[in-house]
Amino acid sequence: MTTDSQQDKFRRKALQVPDAQGRILPYARRLPAETVALPDAQGRILAERVTAPHPYPHFRRSGMDGFAILSRDTQGCGANRPALLEVVDEIPCGSLPSVPLAPGTAARIMTGAKVPDEADAVVMFEMTETIRQDGKTYIRLIREIDPGKNITPVGLELAAGEVILEPGRKVGAGEISVLATFGIDRVPVVRKPRIAVFSTGSELLAISEPLQDGRIRNSNAYMLASQIKDAGAEPFMLEAIPDDLELARQRVRAAFADYDAVITTGGVSVGDFDIMADLVSGGEVEMLFNKVTMRPGSVTTAAVKDGNLLFALSGNPGACFVGFELFVRPAIGRMLGVLQPFLPEMTAELGRPYKKINNFTRFVRGRLEAREGKLYAYPAELDESGVMITIKDSDALIVIPPSGEAREAGEMVTVLKLPGASL
Repeated sequence: MTTDSQQDKFRRKALQVPDAQGRILPYARRLPAETVALPDAQGRILAERVTAPHPYPHFRRSGMDGFAILSRDTQGCGANRPALLEVVDEIPCGSLPSVPLAPGTAARIMTGAKVPDEADAVVMFEMTETIRQDGKTYIRLIREIDPGKNITPVGLELAAGEVILEPGRKVGAGEISVLATFGIDRVPVVRKPRIAVFSTGSELLAISEPLQDGRIRNSNAYMLASQIKDAGAEPFMLEAIPDDLELARQRVRAAFADYDAVITTGGVSVGDFDIMADLVSGGEVEMLFNKVTMRPGSVTTAAVKDGNLLFALSGNPGACFVGFELFVRPAIGRMLGVLQPFLPEMTAELGRPYKKINNFTRFVRGRLEAREGKLYAYPAELDESGVMITIKDSDALIVIPPSGEAREAGEMVTVLKLPGASL
């Protein structure tokens, strides 16, 4: 006897990829903020706007090694009428001027040191001649120096109160440098989403188990964990679920209580043992979609329960990989408040023909190559849903719209750049 939920597995309404993404994102709400030490902020997403607590630089500093002077002392000087200035102070970097500069005097100064308040220019060593007489040191100048020369003014880079970093920005080396410069040692970041990962299927082996005829190792869970980390979230690899619907219900229900989202891989087709297809159509969760007009991964499924998302991805590694990048990564990005959660899109020239035709949009694994100012995209030779080996060699998804004709080399295509791509 066929139940209503089993019939629902066959009555799937396919959505376009953007429509499916649109159904997910309203449930991917930004998570709360937490404060971490500056070194621990690396790779995290800022939760709040950061403003400058003081101007930078906060004092006038010398732009080079030389002499701090009063520029008016050089007015009218030249080879026939040199200016002679007495050196009355020496200011290393990190020290303060020890005597005020009077007209006709100068202070030797190092790059980055505080310029005396009276000085309005710094002249480089190479433009001066040092003269010692009567126990005193003088510099000789034969060229006029403009006011402000070689002095970095207060607030040149940032004024007090000016925005340094906006929320949603990923903290990298540059951001760390700026925050440290302003003495910001505690950083407000968005809490990392906690993502549960289940693989489903009685055919799965742990990766440490010996190979068995007719069974495969649970590689998808490790791939997903890596993708989750790369997206900025924290993966939790839970015990694989055998082909047992009631056990799957219990495990997923428990995961919803402990994690911000749940990902399963496998069991989403329409076969007798595809338990995730049964689960999402059985009323336990609110199904958002269970088919997408895409290859690979048309049976990619999403659901929600009590505001938490469930992603049921294909068990085929290629389809699982693509499903994560198109649907899970943007959701994690939204949970983190990332400004642009989707894969970057660009245009490239097809580097070789792509012969497959399909009535669904294909997201073809491939590699990008830049030559002579042009970007080329090369589809992977093996791009079947179940093929996993080409994932490691791909840095882009090449978007091939539905068509009854093959795509030829030289045609322009849209490509989605994968994380870690060098171009």
